[in-house]
Amino acid sequence: MHFINRTFLLITLAVAAQAAAAEPALGPVIESYGPVYAVPEGSFNLDPNEQYKIIMDIGKGPDDPAALNRSIESTARFLNMHARNGIRADKLEIAVVLHGSAARAALTNSAHEEHFGVQNGNRALLDELSRAGVTVYICGQTAAHRGFSPDQLLPQGVMAVSAMTVHVRLQQEGYRAILF
Repeated sequence: MHFINRTFLLITLAVAAQAAAAEPALGPVIESYGPVYAVPEGSFNLDPNEQYKIIMDIGKGPDDPAALNRSIESTARFLNMHARNGIRADKLEIAVVLHGSAARAALTNSAHEEHFGVQNGNRALLDELSRAGVTVYICGQTAAHRGFSPDQLLPQGVMAVSAMTVHVRLQQEGYRAILF
């Protein structure tokens, strides 16, 4: 009987440890967004000695205008997962390009309420990304088409002639695009 209790205890502890290992964690770069899972040590990764320039192209927002844009949150996830796996944040230069329905994430709360009747659910995420050194570009064509005036955009946003313009210029400067 002692053997069965001990075996049961070991199995229970193993299952609990496995479940705990499967839980996502936040941070260390973006503390409130971008949960990531642990991967086995030695997994294929970025080279910690290289500098990376990344464009996160985001053209679609969620159907619910109050909801968090999970594609923008992927930027936080990218920073967090690599920091947790030995890549310093200063090795990652990230530009987020917002166009299409994703551009509404760049609106101030008051402008977002004016256009959609609800607060901007992406404001805090964009604030944290900005503090982490991420540059957010807003497609000027999308902004004009959707009636978003420059004074309605978050201060950390950079107005561009177009999303295409950002891609051409940043790729010329050595950035690589991650497309959603």
